Amino acid sequence: MVNSTHVSYFIMSAFFHTGVFKYLFFMIVMCLYVCIIGSNVLLIVVICVNRSLHEPMYLFLCSLFVNELCGSTGLFPSLLVQILSDIHTVSAPLCFLQVFSLYTYANVQFYNLAIMSYDRYLAICHPLHYNTRMTSNKAAMFIALTWFFPILNVVIMISLSASLQLCGNIINKVYCDNFSVVKLACSDTTVNNVYGLVYTCTVIAALVILTFYSYMRILRVCFSGSKQTRQKAVSTCTPHLVSMLNFSFGAFFEVSQSRFDMSGVPSMLRIVLSVYFITFPPLFNPLIYGLNLTKIRIICKSLLFVCNACRLIPRSSRHQRLVLFEGCYVSPVEDPELDVVEMEDLEQGVLCIFAIPDPGRVRASERGTMMRTPRRPRSQVTARKAISRAGLHDRTSRR
Repeated sequence: MVNSTHVSYFIMSAFFHTGVFKYLFFMIVMCLYVCIIGSNVLLIVVICVNRSLHEPMYLFLCSLFVNELCGSTGLFPSLLVQILSDIHTVSAPLCFLQVFSLYTYANVQFYNLAIMSYDRYLAICHPLHYNTRMTSNKAAMFIALTWFFPILNVVIMISLSASLQLCGNIINKVYCDNFSVVKLACSDTTVNNVYGLVYTCTVIAALVILTFYSYMRILRVCFSGSKQTRQKAVSTCTPHLVSMLNFSFGAFFEVSQSRFDMSGVPSMLRIVLSVYFITFPPLFNPLIYGLNLTKIRIICKSLLFVCNACRLIPRSSRHQRLVLFEGCYVSPVEDPELDVVEMEDLEQGVLCIFAIPDPGRVRASERGTMMRTPRRPRSQVTARKAISRAGLHDRTSRR
């Protein structure tokens, strides 16, 4: 019998000896982690720096991407260390910290997806009242509650688990989870079981029901409206629905694996499916939303065009560096012989300006420095005015 005061570490027994292949597995997992970090950070930055995306739907998406960063960081660093290690042990404090990270991620994900479905329900089923029912202040309040209640729930859950007397320290997983820790307890776990059951049957079930109810109402409107309405509603809701189903599948398998005997499933497949809910949603959600939502797709393409244009500017010119100024990408002019191209308001508020040598002789299109993007019929802003506001007028006034 092992007393809880003596359990200073846990053994992850799901790992198996892979020999030299552990370096291959390490590289695969590392690539997945880098892709998750890069894609989610990119979309977070795009949403934050573009004021045209400061709308409730995109703020909820930003919360979703931040949650995926936190959740993946709770798993992958520990997983990478364990892959290269010959002794798969985790200290008790780090184990409970990982439980906190993963369970907070799962709870916040359910809240985020439910609120996003409600937001789409208001936008499609009640478009005339959307701006009054879903204001920026309400969106900020929803996001705050989305994080507050899951964190409160996980803190209570871990407090109940940490007070148990444990009779062992072997967890048959590649990461720590609360249910595996509770199964090691010698003392009465009635309070833990009742709390988990009540929370799952009330809060999580209510969030899932709200999500699917919202999409059912949206589909009803889609089939009863015009063709244009159906296309717009489907294109808007498809990413949300795919994200919900993707995460629900991973969460369902994880709950099933924890509660039932899955020894008949091959060990490698069991490990992959056990980390599905924390690996594939953070990996695919940025692709799903980045490719399907028009505003995000256009801005990401604009950023790629800016990068390509920078590479096409000759090295002999001294104006390759782009500076972000009030949502505009401005190329400072350091050569008095250079002139500037007129800057236009683009559709998503991303403005671009490039300096070119003697525009009377060299056209911007020949240098590949013009970024063509559909724009709204708004007043054009000249490059000299923008540079003057940026404090760069003295450099360009000399010619």
